[in-house]
Amino acid sequence: MAENTLYYGDNLDILRLHIKDESVDLVYLDPPFNSNATYNVLFAEHDGARAAAQIKAFEDTWTWDSEAAEAYQEVVEAGGKVSQAMQAFRTFLGENDMLAYLSMMAPRLLELRRVLKPTGSIYLHCDPTASHYLKMLMDAIFNASNFRNEIIWSYKRYTARSNRFQRLHDVILFYGRDATKTLFNEPREDYGANSGKADSHYKQDEEGRWCRWQKRKGQEPYKIYLADGKRLGDVWDIPLINASAKERLGYPTQKPEALLESIILASSKEGATILDPFCGCGTTIAVAEKLKRSWIGIDVTHLAITLIKHRLMDSYGTAANFCVIGEPVSLPDAETLAASDRYQFQWWALGLVGARPTEKKKGADKGIDGRLYFHDELSTKTKQIIFSVKSGNVTVRDIRDLRGVLDREKAEIGVLITMEKPTTPMRREAASAGFYESAWKQTRHPHIQILAIADLLSGKRIDYPYWSDDITYKRAAQSQSGEKSETIRLRNMD
Repeated sequence: MAENTLYYGDNLDILRLHIKDESVDLVYLDPPFNSNATYNVLFAEHDGARAAAQIKAFEDTWTWDSEAAEAYQEVVEAGGKVSQAMQAFRTFLGENDMLAYLSMMAPRLLELRRVLKPTGSIYLHCDPTASHYLKMLMDAIFNASNFRNEIIWSYKRYTARSNRFQRLHDVILFYGRDATKTLFNEPREDYGANSGKADSHYKQDEEGRWCRWQKRKGQEPYKIYLADGKRLGDVWDIPLINASAKERLGYPTQKPEALLESIILASSKEGATILDPFCGCGTTIAVAEKLKRSWIGIDVTHLAITLIKHRLMDSYGTAANFCVIGEPVSLPDAETLAASDRYQFQWWALGLVGARPTEKKKGADKGIDGRLYFHDELSTKTKQIIFSVKSGNVTVRDIRDLRGVLDREKAEIGVLITMEKPTTPMRREAASAGFYESAWKQTRHPHIQILAIADLLSGKRIDYPYWSDDITYKRAAQSQSGEKSETIRLRNMD
C-alpha cells in the first residue's frame, strides 16, 4: 500500500505538483459552493453564528475576479469540449459567481481525470444550485459515455415551513475514467425480512438457507441465495448524522461514514488509493483507513488538517500511519505562513498544542484566540486553558492583557503563543501571576505560560494536569480496521 498522505494547500497546486498520472483508484469530492456561505466552516458558535475568521478563508474562492477570469482563460485556451462548454456557460450565465465556481472547478476536474487509473472512478457530490452545470462540465471532461449513475442520497430531517418542497436528498455524479474498464464490485443490499418466504420461488435448502434455482441459456443451473441480496439501486436511503451520533464532530457539512463506505466498497478493493481533494473533517480518509485502503487527503485550512489528525488518532491510534505535507516544520516556514495569512498561522499554532480556535467577538471572547478544555479531578467540572496567539511584535503588555482575560474568564491557565522569543520583563510578569494547583495531581502549574514557536517545534508543550486526556475536540469513535457497512454488502465477483 502507498503511504497515506495529508496535504495542506490549494488542491490544484497539490494535484499538479505531487500526484502522478494514473495513480489513483477512486476520487470522492464534495466541493463547497457559496450558497448561504455555510461551507467548510469547521465550528459554529452555540447560537448558530458562523466564525467570520473561518469564513474568510473561503469567501473569495468562488467570486468572479481576476483569479477566476485567469482560470477561465486557461481552460478556454486549451481548446476541446471543455473550452466549448466554458464558453457556453459564459454566454448563458454571464460573469458571475457561478461562472467563477465552474471556472475554478474545471481545471481541478481535469487534473482529477489525469490522476485516475483507467479502471478508476470519480464521485462528485453536488450542491443543488450547481449540479446541472457540473454534470455538463463532467460530460465535457470525462465524456458523456463514461457517465455511470446519478446517485440520489435520500435522507429525512425535521421539516421547516417554506414556499417550496422540503429538500431531502443530495446528488452524487458517478463517472468512470474509461467505462469499458471501470472497476465495479456490484454492491448488493438486503431483501426485506420476509422476501424469501413470501416469494414462492425461494425454498429452503438442506442447510436451511433460502434459495432459488437460476438457469441461463448455455449455462448449468445454479443457486441464488437470499443472503446474496438484491443489486443496489441509485437511490440510497442513508440517515443524516444525528446530534448524538458518536461519529458527529461538529462539522456542519460532515457526511455520514455509511455514505462513503457505500462508495468505497462499490468502486475499489483493499489496497486501492482513495483521493479526496476537499477532505474537510476527513470522513473519506477515516473510512478509507477502516476499509484498508490507502488515501490522499487535501485541504486548504489548518483547521481541517488539525481536525483530521485528531480524528485519525482517536479512531486508530498508532495504527494510523500517515504523513502531513505543507505544514510548517521550521521557524522560517512558520514566519512565511504568518506573513501570508495570520488566520492560518493562528490555526496551525493552536493545532500544535491541541487547542480549538475561537472567534474573537465583541464582549466575552475578546482577546481569546483559542481554548483547550480538560479534567483533572473525578468530578464532572470542566476546566479550561485560554490562548492568545501573536505573529508579530510582543511586549509585556500582551502578558498583562492575557492576565486580565484569564481573570475575567475564570480560566485555570492562560498561554501566549508567540513567534518571537519572550523578553525578560514578559517572563517576570508571567511568573508574578502565580500557579494553578491541582488537588487531584497535587501539582502546581503556572497560571500564565509563554510558548515560542521555536519551542513548540522542538516539542515543548503546555504545563497542565489532566485526568486522562483533554476534551477540547469531540473524540471520534474508536474503529476496527476492516469493518464493513451494515447498509451495503459486496458480492464476491472473483
